Amino acid sequence: MFNYPARVIPDGDAGFAVKFRDIPEAITCGSTREEAIDMASDALVTAMDFYFDDKRPVPMPSTPKRGDVLIGLPASVAAKVLLLNVMLAKNVTPAELARRLNTRRQDINRVIDLGHATKIDTIAAALFALGMDLELSIKPATRDAATV
Repeated sequence: MFNYPARVIPDGDAGFAVKFRDIPEAITCGSTREEAIDMASDALVTAMDFYFDDKRPVPMPSTPKRGDVLIGLPASVAAKVLLLNVMLAKNVTPAELARRLNTRRQDINRVIDLGHATKIDTIAAALFALGMDLELSIKPATRDAATV
């Protein structure tokens, strides 16, 4: 769904570092290239918390460049990222979204909490209340981290 390009960089005696140009808060490393790539997904998800906590829009993945490794966000996190970005773009607070959905603000706070499991139908309903439709699609599978 959301595949963020990352650079795997040799880090001297420490092994390899992984950095994302779109999400500079996501940095990780590993003793081997493969270990660093494995750690990159967790670093990317963890970095999303900064955007949610600060109420900042999450940058969308840029076009990969030669040598980049693509690291995907889990679908549940990607859906919440879309919701956050739409809320911010439309200047809709959790309280206002709760009013539109005829629910409590704490229910919406859970919807936009990355640590809280939320049904995709709930996220779709929230997006619909903001004038957006959530679309899902499928495509042939690729490896978790593909080098471009």
